[in-house]
Amino acid sequence: MISKTGIHAALALALMSKLSNGEYAGASKIAREIGAPQNYLGKLLKLLAQEGLVESQKGFGGGFRLTRPAGKITLYDVVEPVDHVSRWGSCFLGGGKCNEGDPCAVHHRWKAVRESYLAFLRDTTIADLASGKAVLES
Repeated sequence: MISKTGIHAALALALMSKLSNGEYAGASKIAREIGAPQNYLGKLLKLLAQEGLVESQKGFGGGFRLTRPAGKITLYDVVEPVDHVSRWGSCFLGGGKCNEGDPCAVHHRWKAVRESYLAFLRDTTIADLASGKAVLES
């Protein structure tokens, strides 16, 4: 359900979470490590910088790094600017009038799936992703 761009964004941040304090990673290095095209990843990292998730520094030793601890950045924080998952509140079948009072045929089932997926994104952090371990339900 996450786009390829969303996956690349999450993997890039997971990689940056492993940097030493004060260290930056260049876009080309990140792109190589996660298997993303360099120009495409550079644009994505600029978007993530505009969103306040990463900061950049130009020049020798520059690159990108997280703006806050990986445990404080959720997958929702990363995926929302790319995939706009908050907009998934509309009718699954495209009906403009679907709502709790006048639901479409799949309204209640879609609502449950959507809420569960959004909860997963909000409850899973970049630190969880970077740990490489299975994230257990809490």
